[in-house]
Amino acid sequence: MENIIVTGIRGLPLIKKGDNIAALICEKVSMEDGDIISIASTVYSKAEGHTRALSGIKPTERATRLGKLNGEDPRFVQAVLDASKDILLEQPFIMSELPWGHIGVRAGVDQSNIDDGMVIFLPPDPMKAAKDVRERIEQITKKKVGVIITDTCGRSFRRGQTGHAIGWSGFTAIRDFRGDTDLFGHELKITEEAVVDEIAGFANFVMGESNNGVPAVHFRNCPKWTGHDNLYFSAAEDITRRLLKAQCPK
Repeated sequence: MENIIVTGIRGLPLIKKGDNIAALICEKVSMEDGDIISIASTVYSKAEGHTRALSGIKPTERATRLGKLNGEDPRFVQAVLDASKDILLEQPFIMSELPWGHIGVRAGVDQSNIDDGMVIFLPPDPMKAAKDVRERIEQITKKKVGVIITDTCGRSFRRGQTGHAIGWSGFTAIRDFRGDTDLFGHELKITEEAVVDEIAGFANFVMGESNNGVPAVHFRNCPKWTGHDNLYFSAAEDITRRLLKAQCPK
C-alpha cells in the first residue's frame, strides 16, 4: 500500500453565498482517481446560503424558557429548535436529533466564522451536499473522487471535540470486517470500522479550529474498502437516545 498523503487546501477565499466550492477547490488541487476531499460544513452552508440573521428570528415560549435555563440568546435557541427534529436533552445544553439522523449539541447551529448577528446551519441534506460536490468535481476534472462533509462534535465520556462525517459520497461510511479472520484465525463477528469518521477526524486536525483558514483537506492513496452506509443507530438500537428521551420533558 502506498503512503497516504494528506494536504490542507490553503488559499481559498472567504466563502460567500453563491460561491462554487467544487470549482474553487479544483483551482488549488490536481485531482486523481480515488482522491478524497473533506470539506467543513460551515463553508458549504455559507456557499449555499444556509444562514439566518438573529434579528429576523422571533423566539417561542419554549425558546425563551430554554434560553434562560442555559444562559443563551432565545433567538439562537429558536434557530436550534427550528433545525431540530427532536430534542433529547434540554440542559445544561440542548442536544438535538436532526431530520437526517445526526444527533449533536444545539443541532450544529454555529455562530463562529460568520458575521456578528448571524448563525450558520448544517446542510439540510448532507448526503446530497456531498454527492453534488463530488459530481461537480468529477465534471471539472474527469476524475472519480470521494467527498466528505464534516462537522465538529463532542463525544460522550471524553473531553474535546473531533471531526465527524455528516455527509459522504463516492464510498461507503463503514468498512465491514464481519466474516473476516484476525491474525490467529478467529472470525470477526462485530467489527465495523467507521472509516468516514476517521478521515473526517484527521481532516479536522489539519483544518484546525479558530482562524487557520483551511476549510478543506485533500487525501490521496487511501486504500479502498467495502461495507455499508448504516452509520447511525436506529431509534430501537440506540440505548443512549432512549435514556435521554426518558428524562426529557414532553
